[in-house]
Amino acid sequence: MDNKKIALGGGCHWCTEAVFQSLLGVEKVEQGFVSPQLELNAFSEAVIVHFNPGLIPLKALIAIHLHTHKSTSDHSFRKKYRSAIYAFTEEEIIESKTFLEELQKDFEEALITKVFHFGDFKPSEAQFHDYYFNNPNKPFCETYISPKLRLLIQKFGGWVNHEKVNTSHEWT
Repeated sequence: MDNKKIALGGGCHWCTEAVFQSLLGVEKVEQGFVSPQLELNAFSEAVIVHFNPGLIPLKALIAIHLHTHKSTSDHSFRKKYRSAIYAFTEEEIIESKTFLEELQKDFEEALITKVFHFGDFKPSEAQFHDYYFNNPNKPFCETYISPKLRLLIQKFGGWVNHEKVNTSHEWT
């Protein structure tokens, strides 16, 4: 089965990158800024996740995405951290919208995550790539990223690449 890609935004791309780098079936995560096609024409922090759908399905990636950022909160940083799924094909647009409807049952409040056609991508500076795995003990990582990885292991442990994520770390 050919690899696919999907772009996801919702929080800091350092956090989002670490979450998706930690999953089985994810081949590569590109960190940077994504803009949707036409609809908003503005960039916000996001990642492009390259994945093997035979190892991890799109629905699992979307579920993980929704649970690892504030997908029901329309907070003041939404322009910088747009809660979004950026699809590359019309089929992915339809699937993603269907998955959002199905996954709404997991949340008490309404999901604010939107589905867009992918528009453009600007990578972040190379010094910030692999941020968590290069800096796991930095205060930002311990405060913001480690709790997301703890949730990932607890809620989606079957999808976690335990060779990548040190599950013996004190936060597990």
